[in-house]
Amino acid sequence: MNQYQIAVIVGSLRKDSFNRKLANAIVKLAPSNFSFKHVLIGDLPLYNQDDDANQAEPVKRMKNELNSSQGILFVTPEYNRSIPGVLKNAIDHASRPYGQSSWASKPAGVLGVSPGATGSSMAQQHLRNVLAALDMPTMGQPEAFIQAKEGLFDATGNIGPDSKKILQNWMDHFVAWIQKQD
Repeated sequence: MNQYQIAVIVGSLRKDSFNRKLANAIVKLAPSNFSFKHVLIGDLPLYNQDDDANQAEPVKRMKNELNSSQGILFVTPEYNRSIPGVLKNAIDHASRPYGQSSWASKPAGVLGVSPGATGSSMAQQHLRNVLAALDMPTMGQPEAFIQAKEGLFDATGNIGPDSKKILQNWMDHFVAWIQKQD
């Protein structure tokens, strides 16, 4: 059985982020041959093309982590009906310098949770548009637009019973998507 290392990128820096909680909980629904590594993005400088020839150490670290993964799991909130700036900054850094993108051909899955009723749907759609431009095959279905409400997580931080069926289904499809790209 193949082992798969998946890079997890959370588009929120907030310590108690719903999306960080979701990222930590959903990975527990994956099979044992999948391992997940959270990739830090909060210490990246603002992207500046002038730095492409001499990328900062945090950028090099992030790119190495992405390069050693077999897939990417994005878990993002929605800020002003789009993706957070910190996530776009990380995407821009890892796509450069031109011809040395760490994203190219990496299969991806996109999730997000929001207090709003549409559960990060606009951010997910915008992120999918960006990922298409980066040549990242991105799982299209099932989509999961999750609203942060009572019962999403249980008392220990796992996916709550009311949400487990839909999120287990999402993870099962993500696992199959990654394996199909292998």
